[in-house]
Amino acid sequence: MSELKNDTFLRALLRQPVDYTPVWMMRQAGRYLPEYRASRAKAGDFLSLCKNTELACEVTLQPLERYPLDAAILFSDILTIPDAMGLGLYFETGEGPRFRKPVRSMADVETLPVVDGENDLTYVCDAVRAIRSALNGRVPLIGFSGSPWTLATYMVEGGGSKDHARCKALAFDEPETMHALLDKLAQSVTAYLNDQIRAGAQAVQIFDTWGGALGHRAYREFSLRYMKQIVDGLIKERDGRRVPAILFTKNGGQWLEAMADTGADALGLDWTTDVGLARRRVGDKVALQGNMDPAMLRASPKRIREEVATILAEFGEGEGHIFNLGHGITPEVDPAHAGAFIEAVKELSPAYHRR
Repeated sequence: MSELKNDTFLRALLRQPVDYTPVWMMRQAGRYLPEYRASRAKAGDFLSLCKNTELACEVTLQPLERYPLDAAILFSDILTIPDAMGLGLYFETGEGPRFRKPVRSMADVETLPVVDGENDLTYVCDAVRAIRSALNGRVPLIGFSGSPWTLATYMVEGGGSKDHARCKALAFDEPETMHALLDKLAQSVTAYLNDQIRAGAQAVQIFDTWGGALGHRAYREFSLRYMKQIVDGLIKERDGRRVPAILFTKNGGQWLEAMADTGADALGLDWTTDVGLARRRVGDKVALQGNMDPAMLRASPKRIREEVATILAEFGEGEGHIFNLGHGITPEVDPAHAGAFIEAVKELSPAYHRR
């Protein structure tokens, strides 16, 4: 593997000194970019794009050709694991992901295999290897997975949901069934992320998109517990460097202390959390990633720059901040506005790192 030319992102995750605040965007390879839309049209559909090594590599690199980002993130989908478990993932136009065989009982759970990357999701590991080679040390590559709870919501509901009512009912009424499902998912996510690391991922992020839909006790029981199980089982070092792990629970600001106790290196923050307050609460244990509202990218470049300046000031001087959006960039964003965001971080953040 080529020597890493820009390790600012990895050093920031470990709260080591950096010259500026590194920046990347969740969903940075996405529909807001015309070149992404062209690649997706070439593939035919979203799943085919994920499973085509050459095109998955192509779209991962596209935002790096436009912007001076400090990390690349594997182009894939959080639902690859349930798909590999045999649930029959498909995408309904205008409806999002659907499963032909939802999980509704202990009998359904017992039929599910534990899956991994190299044997069951080979196309993902092939993409990691191809991307890492194509990057040629330019920036680090982030691997990722959905969290067990978030994957379970889709598997039990049979697709996306606004209230996750069926999944919550299963957790509350048949906790042994839900725990059996979450344990299988945690084993699978651990194996999957470790295979991504072996294939070349230099950091990993667990996306707990729907953990914040749980109550305060249920979150610890059904979401955080299994993310900690994964963190405990992850490969911690590869090629002589630590492989940092990032936990991101959307709407998870009330649980930062508990999340920091999992052993993760960094926590992702959504835009509802004050980054300065978060730093005072857990900044001695973990780095913090975030947290501009993605909708801010619909504002003027001048207003975007003001928001970047505010968030940098809220975090303050010193290490342990990775700038990002508080969730994924949305399809209608003008690519020039994303560029204004990244440019503002690059121009304004060095003042907070003078030693």
